Amino acid sequence: MHDVDQGSVEESLFKAPPMHEQERMVEAILFATSEPITVKALNDRMPHGCDAAEALVYLRKRYEGRGVHVTKVGNSWTIRTAPDLGFLMQKEMVETRKLSRAAIETLAIVAYHQPVTRAEIEEIRGVSVSRGTIDQLIELEWIRFGRRKMTPGRPVTFVVTQNFLDHFGLESARDLPGLKELRAAGLLESQPAVEPMAADAFDELEESDKGQSELFED
Repeated sequence: MHDVDQGSVEESLFKAPPMHEQERMVEAILFATSEPITVKALNDRMPHGCDAAEALVYLRKRYEGRGVHVTKVGNSWTIRTAPDLGFLMQKEMVETRKLSRAAIETLAIVAYHQPVTRAEIEEIRGVSVSRGTIDQLIELEWIRFGRRKMTPGRPVTFVVTQNFLDHFGLESARDLPGLKELRAAGLLESQPAVEPMAADAFDELEESDKGQSELFED
C-alpha cells in the first residue's frame, strides 16, 4: 500500500481552479445576478484561492465588441447591453413618470455638487426644496443620505446612489451625463434653472472634499 503525501493532498485541496475556470465562474455569477456585484462578493462565492479581479480582466476583454459588455458600476460589476445596441431594447422598456422640473434641478445639484445639504440645494436653486421632492428622489433610489456636515446643527448631506449610476451606465460620478444626455433620456423638457458643473470641475471638487474631510462625520 502506497503512502500518501499529506502535503500534496492539502495543496490539491486548496489549489485554486485554472484561470479559465475562474473566468467561467465570474461570467456565470454576473449573468445570474440582477444587481451589480463587488469583487469581494465574487471572491466570497468562488472557491478558495480564486482571484475574481484577475478573472474580470480576462472576461471584460473577451466581451469587447460583443452584444453585451462586462461593465463596472461604482465599485461593482455587471453585464449590460452594448450602448450602441440599446435601441433594440426600446420595446422592452416601461415608461415611468417623468420627474418634475424641481426634482430634476434638485437631482442635478446633488449629482454635480455632492455631498450637498438641503440648505445648499436651496441656495443654489434660489427657492425652497419641498420635502416631497427629496422623498421622491429617495424613493426612486436615485439619491440617499450622505455624511453629516460638521457645522452647526450637523445637517445631513445627500449624494447620488449606485442605482443612479447604473441607470445612466456610469462607472462613477466623474462620468455624469450632460444636458444632452439628460434630455435624450427624457428627463429634461426644457432648460433647467441650474446648469450642471463642467466636467473639469470634478477634480477641484474632489480635492476640496479631501481637504475638508473634517467637516463631515459618518
